Amino acid sequence: MKLNIMAKKIQIGPSFSEYAEKKLAQKLDKFFEDEAEAKITLKEQKGQIDAELTVRAGNMIYRAEQTAVDKNDALDAAIDKIIRKIRRNKTKLGKRIKAGALSPDAFTDTIEEQTEYNLIRRKAFRVQPMGIEEAILQMNMLGHSFFVFQNAENGTINIVYRRDDGDYALLEPSTD
Repeated sequence: MKLNIMAKKIQIGPSFSEYAEKKLAQKLDKFFEDEAEAKITLKEQKGQIDAELTVRAGNMIYRAEQTAVDKNDALDAAIDKIIRKIRRNKTKLGKRIKAGALSPDAFTDTIEEQTEYNLIRRKAFRVQPMGIEEAILQMNMLGHSFFVFQNAENGTINIVYRRDDGDYALLEPSTD
């Protein structure tokens, strides 16, 4: 597994890089092929360390974010969160991740597998062409945490959403 570590407002040494490589190999190599790429982003906020772990394997993306006082603890919790997500969806993911990774030997503890999704509502709405700033304003006016709109600049369907840190983000479709 290829590993990329980024740090924002925090210093990391070679000891953390070695720790991260060892932990990822120990816990996640049984699930992913060698071509998988892992990205760890560490940032410090309010005396806590936020660890965001993103694993790209094939056309699937697995992501977990955890906060702890220590960067090693935050990374361990993020790895455990990804493993729980994989185990919860093992039947659906069986064809997409490493062959044999989802054998009974890969699962030592039992977690109830989510086999059905309870879709309780379907909503149709008209998508309006507008700019990004206008979409954010509309989202805030509606009191929603996300908003779907047609980008007036390029005509694509986009989504703006409010992040946990209070900032905003834009999702744009891509076929790359």
